[in-house]
Amino acid sequence: MVKAVGCDSTIRRFKSDHSPFFRFFLLSIYKKLFKNLEFIYMSRYRGPKLKITRRLGSLPGLTTKKSNKINRPGKEGSAAGAAKKLTEYGVRLEEKQKLKFNYGLTENQLYRYVKEARRRKGVTGLILLQLLEMRLDTLCFTLGFAKSITQARQLVNHGHIIVNNKVVSIPSFQCRLNDIIGIKDKQTSKNLIENNIKNNQISTVPNHLKFDNSKLEATVLDYCDRNDVGLQLDELLVIEYYSRR
Repeated sequence: MVKAVGCDSTIRRFKSDHSPFFRFFLLSIYKKLFKNLEFIYMSRYRGPKLKITRRLGSLPGLTTKKSNKINRPGKEGSAAGAAKKLTEYGVRLEEKQKLKFNYGLTENQLYRYVKEARRRKGVTGLILLQLLEMRLDTLCFTLGFAKSITQARQLVNHGHIIVNNKVVSIPSFQCRLNDIIGIKDKQTSKNLIENNIKNNQISTVPNHLKFDNSKLEATVLDYCDRNDVGLQLDELLVIEYYSRR
């Protein structure tokens, strides 16, 4: 218990186990550690995107732009002829990072998807990709409503997208078979999506989706195949990365 010393009205000093300066020092350290952990596990990446594509390769869900630089970012990548050999852990980590950055997920979100894929029967890697491809923001990107999954997430957050005639503003919403994805009955929403479709120029829609161009509606017919996923990665390495957790 902390007691005031002296009988004056002004408290001059406190008796405690640690001095006020030491307590302030510990509190500042705890705040920094918590802030770093919160950034790693809860926040999404909002930094330079081309730097990520130079390191991990093409990520269509992150950005469609291409960097003029060829080498990997960093001091080692800028050196001429530098080719650092990755360890087995490093290879698995890069495959996991591809999935994380392409779909715009946090570390906790991706781990929850992996656990759900393990729980279901079938090939775990394919089920993981199917779960990610059935997200509402991913389907909007696949249909050409947006040029990236980040922009598709913004469309969903702003209430431009409806599912079964109901506005859904949750990008991670898991669509089901026979769900109908459409545009909100508002002229600004329709004009925005029409312009995005013209600019993106999606040549073909995957077989698991049926798109009606006149109504700007799409029906989910089935789960996607591995060939329908435009991301180049080995999903088995992602499962192996989380095998020890």
